[in-house]
Amino acid sequence: MKLNELKPAPGSRKKPTRKGQGPGSGLGKTAGRGQDGQKSRSGGGVKPGFEGGQMPLQRRLPKRGFTNIFKKQIAAINVEQLNKFEENTVVTPELLKEAGVIKKIKDGVKVLGEGELKKSLTVKAHAFSKSAEEKINAAGGNTEVI
Repeated sequence: MKLNELKPAPGSRKKPTRKGQGPGSGLGKTAGRGQDGQKSRSGGGVKPGFEGGQMPLQRRLPKRGFTNIFKKQIAAINVEQLNKFEENTVVTPELLKEAGVIKKIKDGVKVLGEGELKKSLTVKAHAFSKSAEEKINAAGGNTEVI
């Protein structure tokens, strides 16, 4: 097989119908759009969700909830993710971002207690869960709240 011998599978490519090409084509004059009306016009038709002037569903349903503009965005990591660092390393949010453990620091970094920690590390973060703090201290490291 050569590049110049490549052909699409028979029947897989269909030529587009050329509308409005005279009565013999079967799609002349109105080009399959029917008689007059909004749908016969270029760009005509109704927007999605339009119900013929009846109050649309999305406006009939009540609004619920709100977005809290004061919400803090916390980047959370688990204790087991700290195993990728060398023994006796001072782990800071900047180091976590550099190592690719978190994408953004956002409003702070919180260390959670999922998994086991096998190395002694000094971890600096904005918050720690109780179990995370216990596991870091048990491994011979220490925690520091920024």
